[in-house]
Amino acid sequence: MPPKILVTGGAGYIGSHACKVLAAAGYVPVTYDNLCSGWRDAVRFGPFERGDLSDRARLDQVFADHQPVAVMHFAALSQVGEAMQDPGRYWRGNVCASLTLIEAMLAAGVRDMVFSSTCATYGDQDGVVLDETTAQAPLNAYGGSKRAIEDMLRDFGASHGLRSVIFRYFNVAGADPEAEVGEFHQPETHLIPLILDALDGRRPALTIHGTDYPTPDGTCIRDYVHVMDLVEAHLLGLNWLRAPGHQPQGGTELFCLGTGRGFSVREVLDQAGQITNRPVPVTEGPRRPGDAVKLVSGSEKAGRVLGWQPQRSTLSCMISDAWRWHQTGHYAG
Repeated sequence: MPPKILVTGGAGYIGSHACKVLAAAGYVPVTYDNLCSGWRDAVRFGPFERGDLSDRARLDQVFADHQPVAVMHFAALSQVGEAMQDPGRYWRGNVCASLTLIEAMLAAGVRDMVFSSTCATYGDQDGVVLDETTAQAPLNAYGGSKRAIEDMLRDFGASHGLRSVIFRYFNVAGADPEAEVGEFHQPETHLIPLILDALDGRRPALTIHGTDYPTPDGTCIRDYVHVMDLVEAHLLGLNWLRAPGHQPQGGTELFCLGTGRGFSVREVLDQAGQITNRPVPVTEGPRRPGDAVKLVSGSEKAGRVLGWQPQRSTLSCMISDAWRWHQTGHYAG
């Protein structure tokens, strides 16, 4: 029987792509998701178990039934605006839920986790390529909750032999090139699908949140990574953790995933217009609280240690793949 991997949030955007890559690599991905933001139709590559991370009894049953060898932990609340308005929901939904998951996996004898963190733990550090040594200063409860989970993993590594790989990244974009799974949120908050919605009339216009940032064109800058490159890094991290004799006493290894090249909102808009040969309808609005000016992440360590080399993380490729998915299928709506 191929080894099973429990994938929390496996019905979501990144998690569903991870399940596809895991299945292709000979694993059985077991999706654990409460479907509060994921989609049942995205679970196409392995078993589905519906449940909440706060439900310890449900987690215990899933671990007993499937006996996974490791966990990939994607499930999280992740909207910056909401995190600013309701931080308690993020501390409960991200931190407390992750504690329950970690305790359940250790009780089941599972010691390996690959954790999806974020460059939002760094806050606003303009002009700096963010790496594993950069100081963290999150601006909101989303980044703060992810930083707390990172600390939790380190503590459990020291006390219980938990072995973990942490990946920090910021803007994930693109879609499965074969369009089996893709990016779809309700409500949608990510820039590229919002642009594509505006292009095909699903919304009247794309709103630029802030045009007075201290950047060349006044809009904020982000480092975009193709979702398939991102989940390939997660597979490499999993295999690295599970290598014979690796980290026998437990411990945590941190990797940043990025291209080192940021793009402004207006640059993304221009590229989308060129690829689709359509003008993007745009309106301008004020800045959103908690948004950083510029976040750019390097990945030299991931390349050196894991051998990760992103293949599809160009702006044209990410938008083209997302547009193909956008045109060929959605989970709803």
